[in-house]
Amino acid sequence: MYKTALALLLSIFTLSAFCQTDEADIKKTITTMFDGMRKGDTAMLAATFHKDMVLQSVGINKDGSTRLVTEKASAFVTSVGKPHTEVYDERITFNDIKIDGPLAMAWTPYKFYVGEKFSHCGVNIFQMMKTTAGWKIIYIVDTRRKDKCVE
Repeated sequence: MYKTALALLLSIFTLSAFCQTDEADIKKTITTMFDGMRKGDTAMLAATFHKDMVLQSVGINKDGSTRLVTEKASAFVTSVGKPHTEVYDERITFNDIKIDGPLAMAWTPYKFYVGEKFSHCGVNIFQMMKTTAGWKIIYIVDTRRKDKCVE
């Protein structure tokens, strides 16, 4: 009985430790992506992406209808790497991370600044996959607005 209870407790603590490590690694991948964006470092940025990553934004048109915009990851990396005088600074909060084996989701409200000037805000949803090289971003969808920013 004692050995069974000890084995059960050990497996619970081990599973919890793995999830905490994965959560920290997921946060590190996302943080590295934004660090690369701030630095204009396309190699750093691209290293966080899976080769088949998809980027989408959900927005509201002037007439109130909803639109979906899809962008190629390569176009995003290129735009970040183009010379610009102001820093692209996306400030996020990690609200929720869910993990199921090699699949994870992170919900991150954000505020985006060009230099020190506020541009827009919204929420990112990252879908991530654990690979032999670590956690890679496979999908990002976001919302964009100028007001009603989540604090």
